[in-house]
Amino acid sequence: MGRIARSPRKRSTLTRRMTLAAAALILGGGGLAAVNFYASASEGGGGGHGSSGHDMAQMRMVSTIDCPDVGNSLSTVPDSAKSRVDRQLADLDTQITDAYTTFADNKDRIQRDPRLADSMVLAPLKEQRTDSIGRIADATGQRDLNGKGLAPCTMRAADDPSSGAQDGQDGQDAQGGQDGQDGQGNGQGEDVGVQSFAASASGLSRRDFVDIRSVRPNVATPPARRGASTGSFTSDCGRNENGKRNPDNVIVAPGVGNGAHHMHDYVGNQATDAFASDNDLARGKTSCRNQGDKSTYYWPVVRLLGQGNDVDAKAKGGGKDKNVGKIQTPAQATIRFVGSPVGKVTAMPRFLRIITGDAKAFTNGDANANASWSCTGFENRQLKDKYPLCPQGSKVVRTFNFQSCWDGKNIDSANHRTHVAFADKSGACPAGFKAIPQLVQRIVYDLPAKAGAFAVDSFPEQLHKPVTDHGDFIDVFSDALMGKVVDCVNSGRSCA
Repeated sequence: MGRIARSPRKRSTLTRRMTLAAAALILGGGGLAAVNFYASASEGGGGGHGSSGHDMAQMRMVSTIDCPDVGNSLSTVPDSAKSRVDRQLADLDTQITDAYTTFADNKDRIQRDPRLADSMVLAPLKEQRTDSIGRIADATGQRDLNGKGLAPCTMRAADDPSSGAQDGQDGQDAQGGQDGQDGQGNGQGEDVGVQSFAASASGLSRRDFVDIRSVRPNVATPPARRGASTGSFTSDCGRNENGKRNPDNVIVAPGVGNGAHHMHDYVGNQATDAFASDNDLARGKTSCRNQGDKSTYYWPVVRLLGQGNDVDAKAKGGGKDKNVGKIQTPAQATIRFVGSPVGKVTAMPRFLRIITGDAKAFTNGDANANASWSCTGFENRQLKDKYPLCPQGSKVVRTFNFQSCWDGKNIDSANHRTHVAFADKSGACPAGFKAIPQLVQRIVYDLPAKAGAFAVDSFPEQLHKPVTDHGDFIDVFSDALMGKVVDCVNSGRSCA
């Protein structure tokens, strides 16, 4: 029997009634799923035929907060304003951390009422950021900061395609990854570690891990030209056996305790914390065998997950900042300075500061991401946005290749980046920059070959993603030892 035709007015009313616009927030897998769905119906005309349908329009995992990086927008900071700006930038980081904690701690309430995500998290955060950005603009004279749209933040997914982990690719394009499958029974596909880590409000998943054997070789080294500096200098500074750690960052947030909101391992200078001046570093003790190297070398700790927490479980930088698990002391840490494939190097200035990688690369994008992950025996295969799963007998390797070009004038810059630069693919420095000995750090860990079994510390909203890994360095070599470094590198010798 045919359906009864309805008048246009009745069809319109029915359509409105059947069209649903709903947003539900559902917690799962350590993240927050924002599900937008609607159902629509249209009625046939004339002959009485019609159809109705239900369409799930969008589903995204919303797991963290994405805020513009104000520090990257700073061009210059007057010396007289540096301390004020550093304090405000640190405050911005704390504001995001606190907002993320509010988000994670109220996930059940937000699930019941999605509007709370804005009223409890995003709106108060925008107000705080507007005030801090205004203070930075006043201090630096960069009035245009207020008009760059830096204050508002958004919610984002843990595995948003914009982060570089495209659905269905899992890193296969450049790196050959195959979603952590090795087919040899090493437990890479198990959920145990992932689930325990998800319970701490992280966005870590199996997509963040890949079997190193499925990665294609991808390391290319420029050939050395005539006149290249082919030597090296190795400084033995230990592997932090004495457990010097803190959640400070004296480069980015000097004078601010817990400025990093994650724990760092330190080798070299033992006086390093948020409050250390250059004079403090010059007078400090060092873990380096050659006492002429009082440089500061630090990086985020790696934690073993799902096997209990460390002593900082209730401390800032640790559990209070969503960094949980057992801190792993490296099995090996090598600090080496190498030369340029296109010419000689010049001495670094004392107290030169270099940051390689980006602690906020998950939300900032990978333009400044630079740390590499691999496995012993497979180091011609390097990963930037995945953790490696290593076969039996192989260890996890983190490598930091620092910037090797210096502007010849400054030991730091407003965004802590523009005073140094990377060489191009041929090994040449940009115009106006000088080649300096390149710091290469290689850190080795004995870790389980299981997805979700380990992760690097991070700002909590960065979800411990491997792409956020980074290293920090302050040159505190004596003039005599830096002279030896340059001489060894330029003459083609291997020295220690």
